[in-house]
Amino acid sequence: MGGGAHGVMVATVFKPANKKYEGKRMDDVAKMMDKDPVDAVADLLADEEMRPGAVYFTMSEADVKLAMQQPWLGIGSDGSAVNTEMAFIGHPHPRFYGTFSRVLGHYVREEKTLPLAEAVRKMTSLPAQVNGLSDRGILRPGMAADITVFNADTVSDKATFEEPLQYSTGVEYVVVNGVLTVDHGKHTGAKPGHVLYGRGKK
Repeated sequence: MGGGAHGVMVATVFKPANKKYEGKRMDDVAKMMDKDPVDAVADLLADEEMRPGAVYFTMSEADVKLAMQQPWLGIGSDGSAVNTEMAFIGHPHPRFYGTFSRVLGHYVREEKTLPLAEAVRKMTSLPAQVNGLSDRGILRPGMAADITVFNADTVSDKATFEEPLQYSTGVEYVVVNGVLTVDHGKHTGAKPGHVLYGRGKK
């Protein structure tokens, strides 16, 4: 287990009897089970048929900042598209709700780890270029109209490891494929997105 038993947090389980473990570190889960942490992990995996999700605390903040400053490194997230009403979502990593706003608010505005324009490039044109998406990532005629309008002075992530089901603030408008999907910070209900196939995919 990365970082030892305390370095692993149970994020999602499916059986109601195990819901009490969501959001708990594995050393705490082991105490609740009155078992050794290794046995607790093995038993939880078996009971959940190898399906539980977890958050691993293994990264160095200094390494994150150093990586973020490299010009060739883009910014993305492997979090899922979720909302706070989803019953099955459990206790996910806060990146599900705050990856990009955390970069813009914490690392750009507060920590000054990188300039705002460079952060935006790493979230837009660079990933599009890397993935071979020739009609995305830049605002100009003929490109897909994917636009996010945010307040650089207020954009902030609210999701935490303790309370992850919180939306970010400071994002005023989002346009996807030319359709307004977030208006004054509220979802319009429009769903104009579709799967994008990048380089080497069909």
